[in-house]
Amino acid sequence: MDEYKACNLDYFPENILIDVLSYLSVKELVRAGRVCKRWKRLVKDQRLWRRVDLTAWKGVTSRILWLLLRQYLGCGLRCLRLRGLLLSARGGTFLSESWLKALSTKCPRLSKLYLLHADLRTLPSCQLLPPSLHVVELRGCELPREFFNQVPPAAHPQDRAEATSSVGAQQQGRDRKGKGLGAPSGIGIERLVLNNVPSFTDQHLQSLTSWQKLSRLELRDTFRVTANGLRSCAAKDGVCGVEGLSRLKFLEIGITERQGYQLQMASLGLGAGWVGLEELSLGGKEVGPGLLCASRLRDLKGLCLWACTLSTMQILRSCRMLRGLRRLEFLDVVFRPRPCPPVGEGEGGAGGAGGAEEQDNEEAAGGDNSNDENKTLDMNDPIPSLRRSLAVLLPSCTLAFTNCSVQINPD
Repeated sequence: MDEYKACNLDYFPENILIDVLSYLSVKELVRAGRVCKRWKRLVKDQRLWRRVDLTAWKGVTSRILWLLLRQYLGCGLRCLRLRGLLLSARGGTFLSESWLKALSTKCPRLSKLYLLHADLRTLPSCQLLPPSLHVVELRGCELPREFFNQVPPAAHPQDRAEATSSVGAQQQGRDRKGKGLGAPSGIGIERLVLNNVPSFTDQHLQSLTSWQKLSRLELRDTFRVTANGLRSCAAKDGVCGVEGLSRLKFLEIGITERQGYQLQMASLGLGAGWVGLEELSLGGKEVGPGLLCASRLRDLKGLCLWACTLSTMQILRSCRMLRGLRRLEFLDVVFRPRPCPPVGEGEGGAGGAGGAEEQDNEEAAGGDNSNDENKTLDMNDPIPSLRRSLAVLLPSCTLAFTNCSVQINPD
């Protein structure tokens, strides 16, 4: 027993120590690097700095960011999460152009950037962000008017003078081609997430049409995006091919906050159609108008409805036109069941309520002939009749219900 009491962390291999240090936060890692020289060397191992989350560290300033970048962050960084000073009483500049340039040079493999409560109005353009980024998520941030514009780099004054004439422009193009410079590569962001960004407007959305690699756009609580703005950016067949956000495959629109706030529903812009859009996610106040316009999306294969209240009749009428759907998902949806007709009216003629009752009986009969697996799925659904009706309308579509419930009528 005395031998075990004398053991300490110096006897552990470095791989085990790095695994133990991986459970520490960034602030705790910096403190652990001050214990001894060996720990200081271990803390700088890039395996500990692949995913850096600074949102829980209160009081992070630009000075701390420079310290982390110079001593710890390096080629191993893949994901970076930062909290700005937008809601802080101190304020001040948080992200500077010089720090972003140094981040691009020292962390060439950074692919995801998450910014929370960051004031980006001091940055003229998003092109200052690292060019290696594929995913950018902004939550509660402030943006300048031309933040998403793709502006070519400023040329030298002498080059601009030469470009005024056609001869000078041709000579400049040959010089750039000889030096291997070519045209600017552009923005390489493939996924853009905007969550609760009130300053995002139709002008920002229009700027995204110049992005060549954007395939996934998520707009949550962007109150200044209108139906006209979404309609003007929708991918459509033009004179020179497909115009607008032609590479967009996934679009999410949802407004869940500010209950009772009078807004123009942005999802009404889907009524113009969207060439190439394969997946659509609608939430909150945008579900109803979006379902009315989703029938114009001829390439739609996946539809997700979340955080809303829907009636079964509204779902069936909208999905009747979506014959190409392959997946339909309901997430945190409250269903309003179909009202039952009075007994006296149901016994009368073959039309009206009696016809609806006969249709329900036919659907129930079809459900009784299904296999045991489908019966098990129906028992887990909030409304088994809705699954059976959708199975008839969309036979090749996969249905998924997650955390759904049924609204109970007190009458």
